[in-house]
Amino acid sequence: MSSPPPKNSTCSIAERRRRPSGTTVLTLLVVAVLAGPQGVRSECTDYEKPRRVGRVPPALPELSGFAASRRHAGILWAHNDSGNAARIFAIREDGTVQATLRLAGIDTVDPEDIAVGPCRAPSPATSCIHLAEIGDNRSRRTRVRILELDEPATLRDATVTPRSFPFVYSDGPHNAETLLIAPGTGTSYVVTKLLGTLGGVYRLDDMGPGRVGRAVYLRTLEAPAGFGDLTTGGDVHPTRARVLLRTYNRVWEYRGAAGSSIEAILGGTPVEVPGVRQPQSEAITYVGDGRAYLIGTETAGAALYRIDCRNEP
Repeated sequence: MSSPPPKNSTCSIAERRRRPSGTTVLTLLVVAVLAGPQGVRSECTDYEKPRRVGRVPPALPELSGFAASRRHAGILWAHNDSGNAARIFAIREDGTVQATLRLAGIDTVDPEDIAVGPCRAPSPATSCIHLAEIGDNRSRRTRVRILELDEPATLRDATVTPRSFPFVYSDGPHNAETLLIAPGTGTSYVVTKLLGTLGGVYRLDDMGPGRVGRAVYLRTLEAPAGFGDLTTGGDVHPTRARVLLRTYNRVWEYRGAAGSSIEAILGGTPVEVPGVRQPQSEAITYVGDGRAYLIGTETAGAALYRIDCRNEP
C-alpha cells in the first residue's frame, strides 16, 4: 500500500484540471436532482399524441386501474372492478398477461385503483402492490381498506395472502376511485369523487398492522375553467414532481419540483394533457421510467394508449 502524499505537496497542473470546481459540483448536483431516481427526468412540458400500443386482455373485462412495476421493466399490475374474482394481473403495454396473482382469504367489495410503492408492514420486499378497495357508490361503507402484497421477484402465477389496512374518513363515508402513493416516502392519499370538482384530497394517517387508519381531509381540487368531472384514477411520477388525474373526459397533470410533497403539488393549477375519451375511462399510470403515461378502459379488446413526453431527450 502506498503512503499518502505529504500535506504540503503540490498537485500537477493536469491533476488540478481534472478536479471539478465548486461551480461544477453544484451543477452536477442540480442535474442529479432534476433527473430523479435512476436518471428519470422530472420535467416535461409537452406530450405527443396518444398512440395505441395494445388491447385490454380478456382477463380484464372491467379494467379499473393499473400501475407500473418497480421490479420488472415494462410490467403493469392491473385489476378488475367489483363483481370479479380477487386477482391482480401482470401485463405488458400490449395487453399480454404475464402472470396472475390470486388473493387468498379475500372477498373484495369494490377495488377501484392500484399503486406500487413502499410497504407499510415489515417485509423483506422494498416494493409493494397496493390495491385500493375504496369504491362506495352509495357512500355507506363505514370502513374501507388498502390491500397490500409484496411485489414478487419473479413473474409467475401464484396464490398470495395480502395484508389488509382498513381506514375511515374523518368526515364520514365517501366514494373514491383514486389512490396516490408518494415514491420514497410511502405517504398515501385518496381522491374522492365529488361533482363539480376534481375531488376531495384525503391523506391516509396511522396506517399500519393492527390499526384502523384515518383519512384526513386536506383540500378540494377545483376544476380549471369549470371543467368539473369525476376523478376516476391517478398516479404519482417516480420523481414526485408530477401527479396525473384522470376523469371520464379528460386527463390533468399537476406539476411541481422533484421531491415535492404531494400536498404541495396538488395545491397548484393542473394542466390538461392528451387523453382519449373511452366508455369507462379509469386506468392511468406513468411508465416505470417516467417518460410517458398509459391509459386504458373497461371492456376486453378496448385499446390501450401510450402518451410519450415530446421534450424528453
